[in-house]
Amino acid sequence: MTLSRIRTTLRTAFGESSDLSVFEGKVGDRKCLYAAFEAMIDKELLESSVIRPLAEKGVREVIGNTYSPAPVRRIKKAAEAVPEIASGATALFVEGEAGGYIFSVKKWERRSVSEPPTSSVLKGPREGFTEDITVNTSLLRRRLKDPHLVIRERKIGRHTSTAVAVCYLSNVAAKETVDLVNERLDKIDIDGIIDSSYVTKFIEDSPTSLFPQVGALEKPDVVAAKLLEGRVAILVDGSPIVLTVPHILLESFQDSQDYFKRNSRVTVTRFLRLFGALIALFLPAVFVAVQEFQYQVLPLKFLITILNSTNGTPLSPTLEMVLVLIIFDILNEASVRMPRYVGMALSIVGAIVLGETAVSAGLLSSPAVLVTALSSIGLYLVPDDVGTYSLLRLVFVATAALLGVLGILFAATLLVRHLVTLRSFGSNYTAPYAPLVKADLKDGFVKREITDMVTRPESIANANPTRLKKENGDD
Repeated sequence: MTLSRIRTTLRTAFGESSDLSVFEGKVGDRKCLYAAFEAMIDKELLESSVIRPLAEKGVREVIGNTYSPAPVRRIKKAAEAVPEIASGATALFVEGEAGGYIFSVKKWERRSVSEPPTSSVLKGPREGFTEDITVNTSLLRRRLKDPHLVIRERKIGRHTSTAVAVCYLSNVAAKETVDLVNERLDKIDIDGIIDSSYVTKFIEDSPTSLFPQVGALEKPDVVAAKLLEGRVAILVDGSPIVLTVPHILLESFQDSQDYFKRNSRVTVTRFLRLFGALIALFLPAVFVAVQEFQYQVLPLKFLITILNSTNGTPLSPTLEMVLVLIIFDILNEASVRMPRYVGMALSIVGAIVLGETAVSAGLLSSPAVLVTALSSIGLYLVPDDVGTYSLLRLVFVATAALLGVLGILFAATLLVRHLVTLRSFGSNYTAPYAPLVKADLKDGFVKREITDMVTRPESIANANPTRLKKENGDD
């Protein structure tokens, strides 16, 4: 195929895109054709390491010898260059030669490694993943300098050809888990993968459940720790969020800083997170149930205070609570979508001014606003599940309005039943408490010393249970 036909083929393949650069050059005494997207290549590196050496010495002298100007690969047909150029490579076609060459001189703007905004720490590593998959894999390699760390990449997405990498320790992760992850990824057939959240819905055991069965992490040190326990990580190019499986409910109450603090403090903190989640779920519902049905359970002085505060409000306790919950969710959503500094002012001023005005006007009662505020604060003690608990508390309020405390107990029973039957890549979602795995309680809500964590979690399938060997040689 002549150079002019190759030029036409490439232009046609990319729909006459204006940012496609196709230019002629010299390779020794022969003409050649280069094709690339200028915005995706390092032009200085291309000039110094590819164009100039090839023009002076020729293909055989440069590529055929030990000296290689840049990572290069031979292709047999011009059509094979199309997906490579779309990925940021540079294609070279030499007059009189069949096929061509692909040079990797990619370069594009990328965000530097910094502390992730959703996982800030007081103590511990502050590095966070970026949107570049090569940077993310290097961050993992820095922490796990082990030949057993396997990173296998595939392309997913008919139009995006997004790089998706599966990472695991071959001597730790269970083969069944790795095979299951690969099997589910291979079944994905979609136009494009824009973010790792796209992948989540395709690989979860129960995609319709409100509870996430796939971990979403932004810190390399946390992902490395998960890999050491036998989990599998999934990296998606273009996303700073790394997925880990299996994922269990207990992980929502753990934090990376827990392993850099005193165990007594960590234990108290984890119970505080659990208590905050229970307050977020049940406090609004209990408040409605007591007002609507079981007001006699309150102490007399407390009951009189509530009656005085709610006297004259035009709405029933149920409608009032639902309205306040919705208003708080609207304020939260607005603060997230507004610019950072404006959003902060909106959330504080909006909650105070709006709540105070509504109470002063007699539209809402002060106990309802207080209960909702406490519930909303409790939500953010478990930040990964804010959306889940926000929806569930509305469900509990609805059941409390219909059946009182009995309705809350009924809804709680259904919730517990759902959680104990939920699984994530072969692991029980409520482990190590249901079913009870005594060996894993050492890193449950009560955390023990790291020197006591001799074995890896039994709740997570792994190929090597021994994590620590003590000085006396005992496992």
